[in-house]
Amino acid sequence: MEEMMQFLRTRRTYRRFEQRPVDHAIAAEILEAARIASCGANRQTLKYVLVESPAMVAKMQPLVHWAAYLPPEQGCPAPDETPVLFIAVCQDESLPGANDTDAGLALGSMTAAAWAHGVGSCIMGAIDRPAIQSLLGLGDCLRLHSVVAFGYPTHTSRVVPMEDGSVKYFLDEDRNYCVPKRPMEEVLLKTL
Repeated sequence: MEEMMQFLRTRRTYRRFEQRPVDHAIAAEILEAARIASCGANRQTLKYVLVESPAMVAKMQPLVHWAAYLPPEQGCPAPDETPVLFIAVCQDESLPGANDTDAGLALGSMTAAAWAHGVGSCIMGAIDRPAIQSLLGLGDCLRLHSVVAFGYPTHTSRVVPMEDGSVKYFLDEDRNYCVPKRPMEEVLLKTL
């Protein structure tokens, strides 16, 4: 159990990456993890676009927004730190029951499958949806939910105790991410 908790503690958000590709077999496994994720009433309303060609990854990069709590020079990856793979997560609104809970379950499965291979990820909701819809040629019935950036991280990301009630993540002196979390006594309302 401790091994699983350590896996979850280190499967954080990563925003700076090595410039080596993620093998297509790993990308396929990440998508398979999303495909088999639990979903309400087994509706399976999510669809995905895998963006792995360097040319398309370069076109996606300016359409996503990084690390809102940090100044751009700290939070945005430098040109030699950008992700090497994106997956767009879409909700097929022609199918009944598309919802954010199912998307959340798929996103959690994708990022866990990636991290099992040492591939870090960043789930992004702050994205230029119209531009990405156009770039990817998404039809009218597909609503772009989020985009996930992937790559081999060049930094660490760790949970730290919350100070003064601030949830804002920050960089330490080595440019590693520190992510404050509320203590258990604040999030567990009661044990019955």
